[in-house]
Amino acid sequence: MAIKALHNLKAWARRIKRDVVALWLAARDPRVPVVAKVLAGLVAAYALSPIDLIPDFIPVLGYLDDVILLPLGIASAARMIPAPIMDDLREHAALLGKPRSAAGLIAVVVFWLIAAALASHAVLSWP
Repeated sequence: MAIKALHNLKAWARRIKRDVVALWLAARDPRVPVVAKVLAGLVAAYALSPIDLIPDFIPVLGYLDDVILLPLGIASAARMIPAPIMDDLREHAALLGKPRSAAGLIAVVVFWLIAAALASHAVLSWP
């Protein structure tokens, strides 16, 4: 029973990885509607970023994005792409390796810099 559950979990993880690459391809594909391209690009950039929005060392919340938010983003973006196109993108993604996203890295770094600036402003202006 536990071996089957582990096998299912591994298969799910492989599908998630493949779909992230498929979304990365979808963001550049002219057949994909513009709104779907934007969402696919955002999800793929975040998923492929070498750092997380919520660092994994933060208890519970650190894995929240990896376990809940990222799969929801992938599913939402994939639903916006017509099924035949998504199937084609998944086939191409299965043949590619995992790309890296410099845009995702920059977005996460900018987010944390803004959060740090707002936090320091709040602390310094405290009466």
